[in-house]
Amino acid sequence: MGIPTERYSKITNKNQREICLLQGFPCAWGKCAFCDYIADNSRDEASMVELNHRVLDLVTGEFGVLEVIDSASCFELPEQTLERIAQVIKEKNIQKLFFEAHWIYRHKLDEMRKRMPVPIVFKIGVETFDHDFREKVLNKHADFSGPEEVARYFDSPCLMVGIKGQTKEMIARDIEYLKRYFKLGTVNVYNNNTTPIRRDEELVRWFMKEYQWLLDDPAVEVLYEITDFGVG
Repeated sequence: MGIPTERYSKITNKNQREICLLQGFPCAWGKCAFCDYIADNSRDEASMVELNHRVLDLVTGEFGVLEVIDSASCFELPEQTLERIAQVIKEKNIQKLFFEAHWIYRHKLDEMRKRMPVPIVFKIGVETFDHDFREKVLNKHADFSGPEEVARYFDSPCLMVGIKGQTKEMIARDIEYLKRYFKLGTVNVYNNNTTPIRRDEELVRWFMKEYQWLLDDPAVEVLYEITDFGVG
């Protein structure tokens, strides 16, 4: 059985790195209103481990940087997969690792940092710093007080723009906080999926015009399509 090509890719423009989309156990939260990505998780540990090891075997180390994502947090990856990631880092001379985790894992990040043999850049799906929209509309279950608190734990927030109900003011504030408090970040332009959360085309057009400069910002990756990283 071949490896789905959408599980391994190389990012060659900003922050060059290899990226692997692995399988993990179900997301510990799993109730975000906009997310149908959790369909990729599994409870069959043996098949997950086997698939993940085959994907990780594709890593060459050519950039010295590896990003590992799954449909939840890095803490939902099987134990054997985490061990294999640490091995690959050593074997391929990886110097930096990107992981992603939900806010509920903020107190476990240091545990993972000790476990991996290289520095970790921790991403977090913030979606927006607007508390009411994040909690009442998106149901994110991330009750941080603001960007300063997120920056105490995480290195790189992922924002989402272009959702019905969002405002230009919200997005402007989110981008301002991203640039002020973090060295790295990702902005996802929302695409409709199987959830009831809908894209606001007018807001997307405004964002792509108003924030065109982000496309040239080496610290911010703008994903117009969810597959822009080559995986998923």
